[in-house]
Amino acid sequence: MNVVAKPLEKFVTNSLEQHWMPFTANREFKDAPRLITKSEGMYLWNQNGDRLIDGSSGLFNVAAGHGRREIADAVYAQMLQNDYTAPFQLGQPTSFALASKLTGILPDALNHVFFTNSGSESIDTALKIAMSYHRARGDGQRIRFVSRERAYHGVNMGGVSLAGMVKNRETFPAVMPNVVMMRHTWDPDNCFTKGQAERGAKLADDLQRHCETYGGSTIAAVFVEPVAGSTGTLVPPKGYLQRLRQICDQHGILLVFDEVITGFGRLGTPFAAHAFDVVPDIITMAKALTNGAIPMGAVAVRDEVYETVTEAAPEDAIEFFHGYTYSAHPAACAAGLATLQIYEDEGLFERSAQMSEYFLDAMWSLKDIPVVRDLRGIGMMAAVEVFPEEGKPGTRGNGLQKSLFWNGCHVKWTGDSAIVAPSFIAVKQHIDEIVDCLRRTLEEI
Repeated sequence: MNVVAKPLEKFVTNSLEQHWMPFTANREFKDAPRLITKSEGMYLWNQNGDRLIDGSSGLFNVAAGHGRREIADAVYAQMLQNDYTAPFQLGQPTSFALASKLTGILPDALNHVFFTNSGSESIDTALKIAMSYHRARGDGQRIRFVSRERAYHGVNMGGVSLAGMVKNRETFPAVMPNVVMMRHTWDPDNCFTKGQAERGAKLADDLQRHCETYGGSTIAAVFVEPVAGSTGTLVPPKGYLQRLRQICDQHGILLVFDEVITGFGRLGTPFAAHAFDVVPDIITMAKALTNGAIPMGAVAVRDEVYETVTEAAPEDAIEFFHGYTYSAHPAACAAGLATLQIYEDEGLFERSAQMSEYFLDAMWSLKDIPVVRDLRGIGMMAAVEVFPEEGKPGTRGNGLQKSLFWNGCHVKWTGDSAIVAPSFIAVKQHIDEIVDCLRRTLEEI
């Protein structure tokens, strides 16, 4: 696909060269940059002043729309009052307030929160919590972790070790040992299924087979995204997550939900655990926690996990030897508190639930386009998978992401799958605009 960028008015290649960009084809990008210079509500503006609708709410994290003054004001006030507190052996009020606010919307029994700076850090923190929990119980033999094919759990080495997307691990072979994979949940027989497929719950029995092969007593935790997001919105079949919970309970294995994408209303409920009525032992989160305004993540754990780790340590001793310089940064906590207040005041989780049917119906209207291989979705997230170019998987998706940009829409692509996840402030007109741009761009092929 030939993509012709519009001429730059202000930015030139040499002014961009110093920044080594993440997950980006740097040489290609700097020859034809796609820069965002302004954002507000559902829209972005590029370097030429052209307006784009944001079909992926940034990276699925700007759930309340761009440019929220309430968050900026809260961060500004906090920075003037207290810009930084060393988080080791000291505290500051906003972190305790945010933890309390979070536990109010988390599933029952997950009443303890450890703050990080990203989803990737949340995953590595959850790995360490699982190790510490089993060691405190005298189960130090639990050294194995279970993940899934096509899984994405961030880019730190723990997350890379759990990764089931090959491009996220093949360049970095020195990963953690003792990680085994279950099959992913995409089934070509379930193509174009809206919501959860009726068939496929037995895929969860992969975990039981791992218990029989390695011994359930050697497995520390199972990490799953309730809906696998970054790989292209793989929705779990009915009964699948419930079966995982049952097997974990039978073998004393911790169940970890990676809710970095699904947390904070993406499925019309505070967390996917609510939507699927399955309560894990640990939930990782980030992204929409601060509406994308300031980097922040968190890990929530059941009372039993927190109490087991803390009570096993000697009196007055540090119980969990882990943390980051910027854990629970005051400005990030202020952003988180302001964001949660917006969600509550504007009923954005409820608006997400109400808009889901219209959104999914609009996405399924693309089914007739010949290049569309599959449509998947639930809540306010969906994927459009296109047939790959012969012998060049991912090339078509890469080209389509750039074409969409110049056609007036931002949508995140992974390989040949577009991941559409609008902000919850979206109205029907916004959904129509996103889908219309997708149709025009897909029909150009």
